[in-house]
Amino acid sequence: MEKSNGRLLSLDVFRGLTIILMIIVNDPGSWSHVYAPLLHANWNGLTPTDYIFPSFIFILGISIVLSLTKQSEKGMTREQLVKKILLRSLKIYLVGLLLWLWPSFDFGRIRWVGVLPRIALVFMVCALLFLYTKRKTQLIIAAVILLLYWLVMMYLPVPGIGIPDLSEPGKNWANYLDQNYLPGYLWEETWDPEGILSSFPAVVTGLLGMMAGFILISKTELKDKLIQLFLLAASLLIMGDIAQYFFPINKGIWSSSFVLMAGGISCILLAYFVYFIDIKGQDTKFKFARVFGVNAIFAYSLAGIFYTIFYSEKLWGVSLSVTYMEQIISIGIPPKLGSLLYALFYVFVIWIPTYMLFKRKIYIKL
Repeated sequence: MEKSNGRLLSLDVFRGLTIILMIIVNDPGSWSHVYAPLLHANWNGLTPTDYIFPSFIFILGISIVLSLTKQSEKGMTREQLVKKILLRSLKIYLVGLLLWLWPSFDFGRIRWVGVLPRIALVFMVCALLFLYTKRKTQLIIAAVILLLYWLVMMYLPVPGIGIPDLSEPGKNWANYLDQNYLPGYLWEETWDPEGILSSFPAVVTGLLGMMAGFILISKTELKDKLIQLFLLAASLLIMGDIAQYFFPINKGIWSSSFVLMAGGISCILLAYFVYFIDIKGQDTKFKFARVFGVNAIFAYSLAGIFYTIFYSEKLWGVSLSVTYMEQIISIGIPPKLGSLLYALFYVFVIWIPTYMLFKRKIYIKL
């Protein structure tokens, strides 16, 4: 299954495609002209875009198992691994803060949570659980979190509101805790999709990825691993489908049903890439994605930094994206198509320096 410096090619491709989709979704030519599948659900419900971030968290869980197992086999002690975990978590978190502050560095408007801070938190918690608990305990922790989260979010009275109402934002515990206890800028003004309470089920997404990782490092035949991955995926999808009748699927609050559904989809995609890349050897067809996969955090961070060049007016006096969209519309190209083409062009721009690192076999690890 492993080639080229012991890396799992299918996982690199899966991770790379996830980063590519993140950039496409985050960086359209205009937010006024975006195809519906490339937008998050307004509240309850799902779009293809809602699966992207949990897929990355799922992959993170797999990587924890593969990486820490390998490092343990090389003789690293638990204490040494803990230091590496804490240091890496801190670096990822700080990069997340840097991207938010860039380029104005307005500390009065800082957002303490976000995509990279959530990745840092999930990595730290899941990696420590890997080191200090057994697989059965991890499964129990995951189940307890999803169960308690459902009970709290659906039935525990919220001060000043009463029984939570998930038909709209603002009347639930996630909103209440973020509004009252989360300092700094909030993405949705009164709450944050990467806020306090939803971080708990996000950890479960990482733990589900670890379950898939345990399957990948097992001593069974590759075909048997695929069967186990599909069984895990089917189980998660069935449970998620049932759970949505008790706790609506909602990416914004990372609902328990959402965790299960997203975990099932991620597991199916993992099995797909393992089959076509590690069994069929079709990795060359996915080289563009693999370039992003081996330097995922670098590519994502670069997209955040280059945003100033391609979207802001501060550098050029005009916004390149606005000017582009005006020209696109003036020559009769459908605005949504033009907006998507700009996002694809932005992906290519990020690919160039990322490919230069890939070609030189430079892997930037935070």
